[in-house]
Amino acid sequence: MSTAILTGQPVPGSPLEGDLRSLGFDVRTAEDAAAVEALVRAVPAGRRVAVVDTRFVGHAHALRLALTDPRFPAAAVPGAVTVKPEARAALTHALRAAAVTGRGTAVATVPDAVPDRLAQALEADGAAVHRPELGTLVATVPTDPEARNAARQAVAAVDEEAVRLRGAAKARDGFFTTYCISPYSRYLARWCARRGLTPNQVTTASLLVALAAAGCAATGTRGGFVAAGLLLLFSFVLDCTDGQLARYSLQYSTLGAWLDATFDRAKEYAYYAGLALGAARGGDDVWALALGAMILQTCRHVVDFAFNEANHDASANTSPTAALSDKLDSVGWTVWARRMIVLPIGERWALIAVLTALTTPRVTFVVLLVGCALAACYTTAGRVLRSLTRKARRTDRAATALADLADTGPFAGALATLKGFPALAPVLALAGGAAVVATAARASFGSPWPVIAAFGYVLTSGLAVARPLKGPLDWLVPPFFRAAEYATVLVLAAKAEVNGALPAAFGLVAAVAYHHYDTVYRIRGVVAPPRWLVRVIGGHEGRTLAVTVAAALLTTTDFTVALTALAVAVALVVLVESIRFWVTAHNRGAPAVHDEGEPA
Repeated sequence: MSTAILTGQPVPGSPLEGDLRSLGFDVRTAEDAAAVEALVRAVPAGRRVAVVDTRFVGHAHALRLALTDPRFPAAAVPGAVTVKPEARAALTHALRAAAVTGRGTAVATVPDAVPDRLAQALEADGAAVHRPELGTLVATVPTDPEARNAARQAVAAVDEEAVRLRGAAKARDGFFTTYCISPYSRYLARWCARRGLTPNQVTTASLLVALAAAGCAATGTRGGFVAAGLLLLFSFVLDCTDGQLARYSLQYSTLGAWLDATFDRAKEYAYYAGLALGAARGGDDVWALALGAMILQTCRHVVDFAFNEANHDASANTSPTAALSDKLDSVGWTVWARRMIVLPIGERWALIAVLTALTTPRVTFVVLLVGCALAACYTTAGRVLRSLTRKARRTDRAATALADLADTGPFAGALATLKGFPALAPVLALAGGAAVVATAARASFGSPWPVIAAFGYVLTSGLAVARPLKGPLDWLVPPFFRAAEYATVLVLAAKAEVNGALPAAFGLVAAVAYHHYDTVYRIRGVVAPPRWLVRVIGGHEGRTLAVTVAAALLTTTDFTVALTALAVAVALVVLVESIRFWVTAHNRGAPAVHDEGEPA
């Protein structure tokens, strides 16, 4: 349980103590600054501590936002300040500083001074104090009866629950989600909160519904396709609900963010596999289209991740292209048009669900590929223009994140010691990747030429990461690597022209894609995957070389077995290590995060 320390004399009729208890706080009272410090020292080290002015007037949800959000070590609103265990030392130091600042002034006389002085002292000491956006919510410390009466009237004039429900939805969301899902899913989130359900439980339910949708699609019947489309939409409703539940009840966690992100991909790609199985039952082989859709969507996400990691902390971050984008945001219809053009998950899943129910898997995949390709061209072109026109200096942290996203294995890593090569990272990554994919596509199955091209790819990959990735377009290196590896697997499996090769390739790419998504969320949440893991699974260039060698040396049937074995081996290694890491991080109290991820 957390502890809240009230400073000053109680105010008759104030609901403050009851509000704090309803938020899970053990409430204690201190009459002066010395008593506050003594009570803080008496609180067990693993507890959150809040210091609140007894004259505070405001909404309980304002206190909830300020005092219970697990993402921030310290937070404050007027009249209240809180710290998590990791910031207790900073609070102790701030208490001493606040005592010096307010020396000679009794807390009982000016009770509002203590929490506010503590927040100021924390910030002066370099601590990051989160101050939540309250909007129409009230949080104030009136100094006389007239001001208190006005504050109470202001509290009564605002529908607190309506504000809380509005805040449960993402601030920036897709058109389909905003107008077709959120108007009722937020009430489902409240229903879940009132019954003690957690976001992780709702996330798991969404996964199970999506897997059921994939199973229906795999039947290959019209009834199965209709049921699959409906279940996919319901899965998306639950997918929105889990995030809204997290925001409604402030149940954020590192494990939850990872589950939400990885389950989204698992749901979508499992549904692709279900569609491909259903089409096969009807005599239509669309595994190449299913794998192509997974590759395209994964590469789109890698573009998003790499661009954001390269620029989120860049200094002197100015660009005429970004200025134009901000200007367009002031025109209402362009905002929605641009959000829909990028085909976010809400629009994408709605499109897939409707096409599944009304058409065939082949039509579904063709339309999906065309739509995602156009969206990829639009977003990538805009980001390239921003990068070329932006005067910014990339940080060492950004370069490290891009190096982690590159997923460089032992072969390219050994060549990366050639530090004197000119900084042409994107050109080298694109040239090497295009060469190996084009060679695999043109050569007959079993030819040694793809192996030679793969050795060239190892060389160019090593040279591409030989210097820190701080160039304007160096964020393109990870997506180029992803596209080269995945496309090589797709082309060689298609060239094999044997039953089972493309499904095996689908499994391999899915396993490797999981590793790449896991890398992204480790970078955002805690720390990048260990180097031993990348070396064990070969890195992108090692896996590409292994697949080309297998295609050159094995028969088509044996090549399919090799792809299956490699998929199983990679999946086992990355899943076991990933689950161990995230569960351990969660149990050790890793900082809570809530990544909004792809707009719904």
